[in-house]
Amino acid sequence: MIKASDNVDDLLERYPALNKYLMERNIFCLQCGEVFWGTLGELIERSGNEVQVILAELSEKFRE
Repeated sequence: MIKASDNVDDLLERYPALNKYLMERNIFCLQCGEVFWGTLGELIERSGNEVQVILAELSEKFRE
């Protein structure tokens, strides 16, 4: 299960398609060639999206 407290770099390694999915929602994991160094929740908040909405979408799309 993907959580807001998960580190972005760990998630991208585990789910390579996550980057494209988030970019389609104007949430950018990569900046100047570097992965965002923080949690998924921080990244989502920074983009102005609702954390719980995006987490629900991710849980549906990236089921384990």
